[in-house]
This record gives sequence, C-alpha cells and structure tokens, in this order.
Amino acid sequence: MSRRTERVSELLREELGQILLHEVSDPRLGGLISITQIDLSPDLLSAKVSVSVMAPPPEQADAIRALNAAAAFFHRSLKPRLDLRRVPFLTFHLDSSIAEGAEMLAHIDAAIRGEGGARSEG
Repeated sequence: MSRRTERVSELLREELGQILLHEVSDPRLGGLISITQIDLSPDLLSAKVSVSVMAPPPEQADAIRALNAAAAFFHRSLKPRLDLRRVPFLTFHLDSSIAEGAEMLAHIDAAIRGEGGARSEG
C-alpha cells in the first residue's frame, strides 16, 4: 500500500468512527462497533470497510446490513470532512478476527486452568 493510500485509509477510519459515534442513530447499530481495517482500491474510488460488531451473530448481520444501507449517508457525510477530490464509495464487511481472538484466549485460559489443576494433584 502506498503512503497516500495509508494516509487516506487512516483518515477515513477516523472520520467514519466519528460519524458512527455522533451522527448515526440506527437501532440496528446498538452493539459495540469498531472499524478494524479499510482496504482502498488503488484508484481510491472504493473502500472495503471491515468492522467488528460485538453482538450475537444475528445482530451482527443486521448491523452489516444497516451499515451498507447507510453507505450513501456515510459518503455524503465524508465529502465535507475530507480534503479529497473524490470520496471513496464504501462497502462494509464483518471482521470476526476480534471475536475469534477472544475465543482463542478463552480456550487458552481454560487449558491453563486445566493444566494448573493437574499439576496441583500430582
């Protein structure tokens, strides 16, 4: 990724976070939503926004549908905030890596507790 692409990606991430925090009031977006990554196309005309939604799977799917339905709103909201000739069009995708990491840590903790119990008996 070029330096410009990285800068635009980071700027998009910050501004989208602010919009989500202060301007969006969709009840389907009730869970904790984190923007984990933004993949920009080389021409900067489209961006794949990966989000983590801390909610049960059905609510995660609803949140992604709500975000994609609001993509035009985000695009319009970003235009005055960004000093870019063209603001990328956004598509939102679920990033389950945070949930998978938490699950992995839970398994590790369980394994450690299981080993600790076996050592104290022996």
